[in-house]
Amino acid sequence: MRRSKQQRAAEIMTVLERCYPEARCALHYQSPWQLLVATILSAQCTDVRVNKVTPGLFRAFPGPAEMAIAPLGELEEAIRSTGFFRNKAKNLQQCARCIVAEHAGQVPQSLEQLVALPGVGRKTANVVLGNAFATPGMVVDTHVKRISRRLGWTRQEDPVKIEAELCRLLSRDKWTQAGHTLIFHGRAICKAPTPSCSLCPVEALCPKCGVTKSR
Repeated sequence: MRRSKQQRAAEIMTVLERCYPEARCALHYQSPWQLLVATILSAQCTDVRVNKVTPGLFRAFPGPAEMAIAPLGELEEAIRSTGFFRNKAKNLQQCARCIVAEHAGQVPQSLEQLVALPGVGRKTANVVLGNAFATPGMVVDTHVKRISRRLGWTRQEDPVKIEAELCRLLSRDKWTQAGHTLIFHGRAICKAPTPSCSLCPVEALCPKCGVTKSR
């Protein structure tokens, strides 16, 4: 009996989850606010670098109230090594001010409210929802986009459209973990520009490899 696209996707995710049991958010945080800040800083920057920057940043500006009134130059200097530091500092401060003014100093817990914050897109919002609030969120970064296209799960280029297709394809309770697992797989094996297909645990299930068969 021919399996549905959803069934094939579920099989692939089951295999990958067994291969990457340690897959989780690589950013260090102790609160929703810290995760929100770290995720904003992670744009065009490695998680390793962000994790080196945030301890000092949070000592200087522990919460949104402190960051909202921080001298912009000091904030820029604190995050300089993450790249695009002027734009990130501006977004962080505007985001902090919005959280203080509109959300009583607490990070909001809905996608709609999160993406309304300065500097926060759907990817950042879904990271916060899935990891800080245990609300399923499908994160689409460069790894997830690349792998989902290689697996034939989507033909879209727009991350928002890819997110919608993956949410239809995978069960809701799998969204957050699927993002972590695909990111780990993208870093380890399904790399850009050339994947290590001979080492891939789902090679036989991947249409990119030209051999799609049941295990």
